Amino acid sequence: MKQLKRLFALGAVILLFTGCAVTPKNTRDLSSYTMHMPKSILVMPPVNESPDTRATYSYWSTVTVPVAEAGYYVFPISVVDTMFKENGIYNGSDAQTVSAQKLQEIFGADAALYVKVKEYGSKYQVIQTVATVAVEAKLVDLKTGQLLWEGSEKQILANSNSNAGLVGMLVGALVDQISNHLSDKAYVLSGTVSQLLYSPRLTQQKGLLYGPRSPNFSQNSVSPQQ
Repeated sequence: MKQLKRLFALGAVILLFTGCAVTPKNTRDLSSYTMHMPKSILVMPPVNESPDTRATYSYWSTVTVPVAEAGYYVFPISVVDTMFKENGIYNGSDAQTVSAQKLQEIFGADAALYVKVKEYGSKYQVIQTVATVAVEAKLVDLKTGQLLWEGSEKQILANSNSNAGLVGMLVGALVDQISNHLSDKAYVLSGTVSQLLYSPRLTQQKGLLYGPRSPNFSQNSVSPQQ
């Protein structure tokens, strides 16, 4: 009888943990986002905190597609860049100091996406080269200045040939280092970072909500806090 009770108790514990694993909860607070759902998003010039001068434009160019695919109108980067330069603003640090009200007046956008490139580029590490891209972003309502969403993503790509022997690995790493300067592997990695960061994935606690232009917009009816 005691053994039977133990089996029932063990089964209850297993069932409890299994249930928790099957239905992960979405704990993000999306109330402000759903209340101020933007139709158009202004992607601001990124602030580049990495030592690679290519980071701003290389990463900026990868943001538009996943945001537009999420269901929002995205202002063309070329137009935004030209507009800022015509007003004497040539980098992301200065652009992101412009007030939300002023941005709304100039562009007529509902929200602005502020981006910081924390890490960008490839490093030579004796027997391998490592490309890294790390980004932080936040979406702000331009009429109220309220934070709607924020997120971050970091991806690392290491190239090495462990089966080539020490000399082969050294030569391979040197070739990778030269090719990185020519092809910028961090740019390719940037596209992956942007997809992972902005594409709507409600159940995985990441990504933007589906925008009004998306056929999946109705999925946003899921409660912000379940």
